[in-house]
Amino acid sequence: MTRHLLRTREGHESGRVGYIELFFDLVFVFAVTQLSHALIHHFSLAGALQTLVLMLAVWWVWIYTSWVTNWLDPERLPVRLALMVLMLLGLLLSATIPQAFEERGLLFAGAYVAMQVGRTLFFLWAVRGRPGMVANFQRILVWLAASGLLWIGGGLAGHGERLAWWALALALEYAGPSLGFRVPGLGRSSTADWDVAGGHLAERCALFIIIALGESILVTGATVAGMEWNGITLAAFAVSFVGSLTMWWLYFDAAAETGSHTIAHAQDPGRVARLAYTYIHLLPVAGIILSAVADELVLKHPLGHTEPGVAAVILGSTALYLLGTYLFRCAIARRTQQVPLLAVIALLLLGPVATSMPPLALSAAGTLVLLGVAGWDARSRKTS
Repeated sequence: MTRHLLRTREGHESGRVGYIELFFDLVFVFAVTQLSHALIHHFSLAGALQTLVLMLAVWWVWIYTSWVTNWLDPERLPVRLALMVLMLLGLLLSATIPQAFEERGLLFAGAYVAMQVGRTLFFLWAVRGRPGMVANFQRILVWLAASGLLWIGGGLAGHGERLAWWALALALEYAGPSLGFRVPGLGRSSTADWDVAGGHLAERCALFIIIALGESILVTGATVAGMEWNGITLAAFAVSFVGSLTMWWLYFDAAAETGSHTIAHAQDPGRVARLAYTYIHLLPVAGIILSAVADELVLKHPLGHTEPGVAAVILGSTALYLLGTYLFRCAIARRTQQVPLLAVIALLLLGPVATSMPPLALSAAGTLVLLGVAGWDARSRKTS
């Protein structure tokens, strides 16, 4: 049974992303939309911290599932059924996001813990008879069970204490891979234990970038559709769309293919996957989600006064995306140019004058920075 549930690692189709994996991702299209709407409706420092915690949870449950389907064959019936159960739990998780820090906290926590622990238990059953894999996921189970207690504790706690409980749970979970899921009596895992199909994991993470970009375009389109159209509205729409296109270009024109090649040919693909795809990839995803919030704020008030929070979202979304793509390139290439990092610094220097600029002008400035980096990137690769 075990061999039948594991992916084969030979042949052209061995690392192909399955249709059930794409179907599974639909739940996370909804989750990303819920995250951006949650921040828009709770646009404050407290709301930003809460949305950050929820986004970290959404990413973590998705990337863990992508690791599991990197080893298990999603075309096998038991794995396919397990993914469908996870879809149901993920839909519940996504539906509770707007009230996760209110009356639906326990539902959110329960769905999250059920996905993390339940998927790990299924994997242990699926790979029984493979001591290396079993030991690795036994350690992971211990860590997820420990963090699960914190998640449930936060769901039961009052609204004021919930953020602290869940932040502690996430800190524990995010530390796990870096520490090799060390457990007394069970030892620790090494990246050599995480033998991944590099092309598959790279493609899965690239698809999540598409999910986030697609959600950004959906938010922009839905907002514009409900507005009165005039020159200013169309200008804001154009700036938003060009920004999304440029984000796509910066990632998919070079970085995505380079990352896929690097991890597929790495001596220790588990180490590359842990750093570049599990941790760093969260930054550009967060930048795209934040840009969707910025786009809606700009579309609704393109020429109004720019509040400090609005300015932070507009500039921060672009800076976070550029920083994420820069760090991603550093992780997948021995050498990388510093221009994206200089662009981040330029965006930060705009901060002191940001509130004196209309939101549309500030958004256009951020888009011009993105275009400048994309143009330099295309030219540098053409001449190299």
